[in-house]
Amino acid sequence: MRDGGAAYHSPILAAGPAPCDPPPVSAVPPLAPAAAIPTSFWIYLASRFCAAAAMRLLATTIGWHVYHLSESPFLLGLVGLFQFVPMLGLTLVGGAVADAYDRRRTMRLAQLPLMASGATLYAVTAHGEASLAVLFAAVFANACAFAFDSPARQALVPTLVSIESFPRAVTYASTAQALAFAAGPALAGLAIAGGGPQLSYAAYAILIAVNWIGLAFVRPVREPGERRAPSWHAVREGLAFVRSQPIVLGCMALDMFAVIFGGATALLPVYQRILGISDSAFGLLASSLEIGAVTMAIVMVLRPTASRPGRALMIAVGVYGLATIAFGLSRSFPLSLVAYMVAGMADQVSVVMRQTAIQLATPDALRGRVSAVNIIFIQASNQLGAVESGFVAAATSPTFAVVSGGIGCLLVLAIVAWRIPELRRYRLGTLQS
Repeated sequence: MRDGGAAYHSPILAAGPAPCDPPPVSAVPPLAPAAAIPTSFWIYLASRFCAAAAMRLLATTIGWHVYHLSESPFLLGLVGLFQFVPMLGLTLVGGAVADAYDRRRTMRLAQLPLMASGATLYAVTAHGEASLAVLFAAVFANACAFAFDSPARQALVPTLVSIESFPRAVTYASTAQALAFAAGPALAGLAIAGGGPQLSYAAYAILIAVNWIGLAFVRPVREPGERRAPSWHAVREGLAFVRSQPIVLGCMALDMFAVIFGGATALLPVYQRILGISDSAFGLLASSLEIGAVTMAIVMVLRPTASRPGRALMIAVGVYGLATIAFGLSRSFPLSLVAYMVAGMADQVSVVMRQTAIQLATPDALRGRVSAVNIIFIQASNQLGAVESGFVAAATSPTFAVVSGGIGCLLVLAIVAWRIPELRRYRLGTLQS
């Protein structure tokens, strides 16, 4: 599903248990007031908003552009494969780098290729020379850069605020990211309708540049944990830690396989034609997932934290699968909008519940590497889901691809509930090794 932004780090773990030992049980510290959060964090949050909006804007525009050049659902699915392969190969390395070097500098270096790809896409499109080869090359290059940017970003956030302020900072960061993910596709639809894809690519490059400048003014308030030179031993250490935590592994696996089968995002350009809607309406449809996520984020901020995140995660995945089926069968734009919004609401619950388990289980010294594993699961669900949707739609029909994917999501839920009963019984304040 979506990237939840930052992994919560329990302050009791900062004392430094052995990297692969289960951490002790701890309570979540109380939420701190906004005034306790330093200015540097708000600068980071504004910078991150620009980057997240740019990411969703580009993804929407690339999907629109590929389909309008090829009219091929198969190639839409191939976009996901071009994103996933470099992420799979490089993200674990990126996690080790995030634990070894200055994370802010790593992020700024990784964003230089992102700005370059935006400028290139704008230039070739404005001159009428855009091709599928150029689009796929940009997708591949950006995925390589994100493999280093994303682990460093997740690992940086806990150093920007005090331990006491961190839970509140995570709440703000998650809400800002959901807003950005909603704004990006809407901006893409407006830009495409108003000036063509070249205007959307220009907006993407500008947003990444603002993000890059903003990071120059971000200053950590706490020193990061012990840094070690990146190595394959360090990578294996992070993997071993995740394997030692069945609750964490179960959350990641459920999210990944449910979205591989249940994701419909890659086929949105196809559903634009099925529903017979304009480019502006397409942007609204693409944004409705994140509008639902923002709505649920506000609800979750106002309500107490779920005491049984495992059960809440399973309920959310079930609702996600049912909403996907409804979206696939719908031929009404308002109904499709509502179904996709409900899927976004369920997705937000899944993001928060998954993070809760991961956050309470991750020692400081392993933050970058565990973040890298989590990112791989997230990207696997998003990109392989896009591949699955595109391939099945090309072999059968878009409706069959989406509806059968929703059914597959429900089947995965049933299997995980059967095979990992500990996940159903997991409660806050307990951690099973």
